[in-house]
Amino acid sequence: MQTVLRAGIMVLLLAISMRGTAQQNIQFSQYVFNGLSVNPAYAGYKEDLYVNTVYRHQWSGFPGAPRTGGISIDGVTPASDNKVGLGLQMLFDKLGPQEALSLYGSYAYRIPLDDEGTRRLCFGLGGGVTQYSIDGNALQYTDNDDVALPLGKKSVWVPDARFGIYYYTSRFYAGASVMDLFSLYTDATRYNWKGNNYSTIRKTQHLYITTGAMFPLGDNLQLKPSILIKEDFKGPTNVDINAFLLIGDKLWTGASYRTGVGLWNKTNLQKDLSEVDAASVMVEFYATEKLRIGYSYDLTINKMAGYQGGSHEISLGFLIPSKNFTVKSPRYF
Repeated sequence: MQTVLRAGIMVLLLAISMRGTAQQNIQFSQYVFNGLSVNPAYAGYKEDLYVNTVYRHQWSGFPGAPRTGGISIDGVTPASDNKVGLGLQMLFDKLGPQEALSLYGSYAYRIPLDDEGTRRLCFGLGGGVTQYSIDGNALQYTDNDDVALPLGKKSVWVPDARFGIYYYTSRFYAGASVMDLFSLYTDATRYNWKGNNYSTIRKTQHLYITTGAMFPLGDNLQLKPSILIKEDFKGPTNVDINAFLLIGDKLWTGASYRTGVGLWNKTNLQKDLSEVDAASVMVEFYATEKLRIGYSYDLTINKMAGYQGGSHEISLGFLIPSKNFTVKSPRYF
């Protein structure tokens, strides 16, 4: 066990030491209901097969505003005695003329720490490819004869990987992951067209640290606070602070506050950047024991607030029970 822990910590530290220059990664407000989007070690957490879909329209009313969506499926392999989780995730992200389409597979080794299997330490690896594109037809030209403008859609496929650690009990969880490990060595930002270079969507290494817990407040009321720290080592450090109430095991209601924090001095950042980003309200309703329906609304509270109508996000989660490995204890995370 100590050898495995040391190896995992070393991978995280090596990844943290890497540097890159790029935009922040895809942001979902409802990641708290699908940890696979931020950590490959989450694969198989619910043990039964779980399908999650999400669609996000960010900064509605803003020209070229981001539109992001995805679908994922994960579960455990029966032959592994619930020790191996597998996941598959497909994402798309569109921002003006830029697009990214990703497909990732995840593998998690889930080490039981008690006889009931309600406490586990999980190590996860993920790998996949992303197609980065720029569509010249989506650009508004002031000079249709400008030879520097791309004609049609240009794209390239780039491989990538991710790594994570995830620990949970029936009432607590904590995890850390590094995403986009290959981005230092694969540059998809350059397209040549008649001697000109073009920049498109590019990711950089991201470190995610997250933790949360469940606290009973009564017979039919529970509190779930959680926090996510997202760091790309170049832009502002982002922190999400979340709090949810679970009412009667059927309805989740809650809110999230997203802001930037100065964990250390970054000389490349502007000094007058606003730290406040957005506040979110979320509702998650279990229509049945197997079907979850979610909606969130993000209200931007920085200087962009007056130029757009907030962000909308909807999600659906569906549990496909296994006859042999149906989880009897609740899965709150």
